[in-house]
Amino acid sequence: MYVSSRAVRLSQGRERPLTVHHLNQLLLVCSIVLLVAVVAVRISSRSGLPSLLVYLGIGIGIGQDGIGDIHFDNAELTQVIGYAALVVILAEGGLGTKWTEVRPILPSAATLALTGVAVSVGVTASAAHFLVGLEWRQALIIGAVVSSTDAAAVFSVLRKIPLPSRVTGTLEAESGFNDAPVVILVVAFSSAGPVEHWYVLVGEIALELAIGAAIGLAVGWLGAWGLRHVALPASGLYPIAVMAIAVVAYAAGALAHGSGFLAVYLASMLLGNAKLPHWPATRGFAEGLGWIAQIGMFVLLGLLVTPHELGDDIVPALVIGLALTMVARPLSVVFCLLPFRVPWQEQTLMSWAGLRGAVPIILATIPMVQGVAGSERIFNIVFVLVVVYTLVQGPTLPWLARKLRLGADSAADLGIESAPLERLRGHLLSVAIPAGSRMHGVEVAELRLPAGAAVTLVVRDGTSFVPLPSTVLRRGDELLVVATDPVRDAAERRLRAVGRGGKLAGWLGAGGPQAGH
Repeated sequence: MYVSSRAVRLSQGRERPLTVHHLNQLLLVCSIVLLVAVVAVRISSRSGLPSLLVYLGIGIGIGQDGIGDIHFDNAELTQVIGYAALVVILAEGGLGTKWTEVRPILPSAATLALTGVAVSVGVTASAAHFLVGLEWRQALIIGAVVSSTDAAAVFSVLRKIPLPSRVTGTLEAESGFNDAPVVILVVAFSSAGPVEHWYVLVGEIALELAIGAAIGLAVGWLGAWGLRHVALPASGLYPIAVMAIAVVAYAAGALAHGSGFLAVYLASMLLGNAKLPHWPATRGFAEGLGWIAQIGMFVLLGLLVTPHELGDDIVPALVIGLALTMVARPLSVVFCLLPFRVPWQEQTLMSWAGLRGAVPIILATIPMVQGVAGSERIFNIVFVLVVVYTLVQGPTLPWLARKLRLGADSAADLGIESAPLERLRGHLLSVAIPAGSRMHGVEVAELRLPAGAAVTLVVRDGTSFVPLPSTVLRRGDELLVVATDPVRDAAERRLRAVGRGGKLAGWLGAGGPQAGH
């Protein structure tokens, strides 16, 4: 079967218009692939193999060199779908980024995302030119393409490793920020004319980033304000509204000739820290969309590659990847973080955690669409580089973190969902106590909630009851807390503090014993 944007060509070579029957076949194939990918997540989590490699393997397996014999070569369609998937992934990542963790490391993350990219492009492009023999234009394109750490890979791997918040926050923020300048560089290097006057290019990058940041912050703030003050008739509408606002930020930023990727990430980060109603449901919805985006994007990229054509590009990919991993990335980390006095252990981990994923492969389709000479080889080199070095770096990150003694033993955060009670001018907080919470063993009275907030119901083992002040809370309990509008935020802060620090939270700092993490 041949899949293109215009027709479905069967194995006999005849072209037929897309009919309902063909649509049913396509839906069957997509649903089976999706189910296989979902099962593969469990396999990858047990083996430590990054899920993106599993999805790429599925795409290759059903492609023209695999059992599915699906021929797909539409780079332009792949680029469009990849951009759409990246918007969803960045939105999901921004929604899960905690402002309390990002705020202290924002300058270092921004420096890595800007200056670090420039250092990485220079070193990697030089290696591609002098060691592999690529022309300068091709070398610069590859240097720019692989200089962006992948948000999907970083978010999925780092959130499984208990690292200090400074390391996790820096890497997540960097991966969310650096897509924007890299996209601008790749488009500039892939344009028909030569890139003249580097300072003009730097000025254009700065302008696009400024426009994207302004639009993202404005859309995020307006969206959060609107969702807090407008009571929607159904809780399921809140997740849809949040994702729609994130997409609006991207589209508005792109149409204004700014960085849409930076806009969607900043808008999502604002929404994610705005304490919106029904937040756990929104996070679950965004996470599900993020998984679908990752699966679809990686499988499509696996379909686009032609495995039997990769042989001649394996050695160049390994050489360029070695220069990127062992020279360019460590040099950019050390150079950018030197003013911030980051310990060498954290710099070492950040150097090794510069994961690449689908973003470089998607960006490698830009020169293909632009018709750059040798663009197919650029795509093959980038594909091999991403697969090999993700296979090496991803599974070894937990081991390296343990060797560097960077593990963080922090308590699991509470799951708190808020539903507004408009007529009563209050809020109903649904609090889930996870297994690792230090709220286990705390009496209701020891919560010391502010006046105007009270625990009204406890659900334990499927049974609900009204608690007494002496009722001891346990892991797995679900609490219903009613709070008036003025003390709603204070009540949530107090609940989270007790969840992190136990009954002594407040005496040992706002977060208890772990407040410093």
